[in-house]
Amino acid sequence: MRKFLCFSSLILLGGIGLSAQNLSYPIVDTSQDRCFTTNKEISYPKPGDPFYGQDAQFQGLEASYKDNGDGTISDLNTGLMWVKTPDLKNKKTFDEAVSGAVKCRVGNYTDWRLPSIKELYSLIDFRGEIGRSESSSKPYIDTAYFDFSYGNEKAGERLIDAQYWSSTEYVALTMNGNKTVFGVNFADGRIKGYPKEIKGQQKGANKQFVRYVRGNPDYGKNKFVVNSNKTISDEATGLVWSKDDSGKAMNWEDALAWAQKKNKEAYLGFNDWRLPNAKELQSIVDYSRAPDATDKKSRSAAIDPVFSITESESYFWTSTTHIENHTCGFAVYICFGQALGTMNGKKMNVHGAGAQRSDPKSGDPKEWNSGNGPQGDEVRILNYVRLVRGGHISLRTDGPALDGTYSESRRNQEGSGRQNPMSRLDKDGDGKISKSEFDGPSEHFKQMDRNKDGYLTEEELRPGPQQRENRRFTGPEGR
Repeated sequence: MRKFLCFSSLILLGGIGLSAQNLSYPIVDTSQDRCFTTNKEISYPKPGDPFYGQDAQFQGLEASYKDNGDGTISDLNTGLMWVKTPDLKNKKTFDEAVSGAVKCRVGNYTDWRLPSIKELYSLIDFRGEIGRSESSSKPYIDTAYFDFSYGNEKAGERLIDAQYWSSTEYVALTMNGNKTVFGVNFADGRIKGYPKEIKGQQKGANKQFVRYVRGNPDYGKNKFVVNSNKTISDEATGLVWSKDDSGKAMNWEDALAWAQKKNKEAYLGFNDWRLPNAKELQSIVDYSRAPDATDKKSRSAAIDPVFSITESESYFWTSTTHIENHTCGFAVYICFGQALGTMNGKKMNVHGAGAQRSDPKSGDPKEWNSGNGPQGDEVRILNYVRLVRGGHISLRTDGPALDGTYSESRRNQEGSGRQNPMSRLDKDGDGKISKSEFDGPSEHFKQMDRNKDGYLTEEELRPGPQQRENRRFTGPEGR
């Protein structure tokens, strides 16, 4: 049985009491309900213990949906209404996604729109995880209300190809000079910028899933108030932020401990600061800004200038663990600088400022010198912290029974930091990978199978320069 100790049922912002019902941008909880160290699930830590203050311990607005019986789903927290069943057989180009909203007549409504990235991210559920197969995976969206499909592997897609377009275009270019649009991947729980056009062997317009929204036109729009005590109130979300960040980067455990330390110091006059969860931190991203913005006037970290930021090219920790393959060694971070990656030996902005990815909770960044994933997502491990307080938060003191499901994320023992694909994919342990065991597009298997024997060996898993070039844009998202 879970126990709840409520901090407050009412938030005071600048002397004005705000209830959840009259917030224009209420943040729905991530739904994460388990606590973790860097390598295992643990019982909920107590104040003063290592790893205290992570996502699951703070219960925000619990997700609440209503199926209206007409093909629509109402979010009872945000005031948004969604299409229940998108077209899961035919993905759309970005232009088709935009124009399709005008034609959408689901529920007999005529005011559907393509959601902004903040609207779309409101649906993410961090109880999800991606596994080696569909049966071992759980979508990052509540499938009791929202119909969902993984990538069509029979058609050459990857299992994780369940990206959804938003209407939020990146204010700069990514990868090889690509015009880019942000989206959410509800298969692997990330925000990334997706190129409008794919380059390479499969060049052409990029296609993703589309889910339309209507209602609450103010959702995702911040209302920042600068307070005299170096805090920033957001009257749209009910959250209060520290104006300054941590001033130094640190690993995830230290980030949680730093929040506890600042509470002991009554930082800025308060002792209820916390490390924000993924949805809370993403709420203050300013998608009209980026360090590499095409318009020089918009060049800054992707955050409103009312905030101070130590480094414009910075990543910030959240309290949310990112689960993959039943491992818990990674935590979510938000890129307020460019979402860098290394491809063909060149560092570049692969996913855009404002992306949400994940980093190992601990370790030496030098062990990840080639990055993480096919696009070499830069691994820093030492990220910044910005504290938050307020919101409709209850302190949760226990969670589900421990079952030993979750473990440390495996690393490539050769030192690059990437998981060894042979150990990950060789399910029958015969030292080679068959077509049925391979989890990537079928054309990748054909390219890598140099001797055409229908199996991949360790040597064939080490792609040469041309193979890496061919794979660069066949899947615009690395993970």
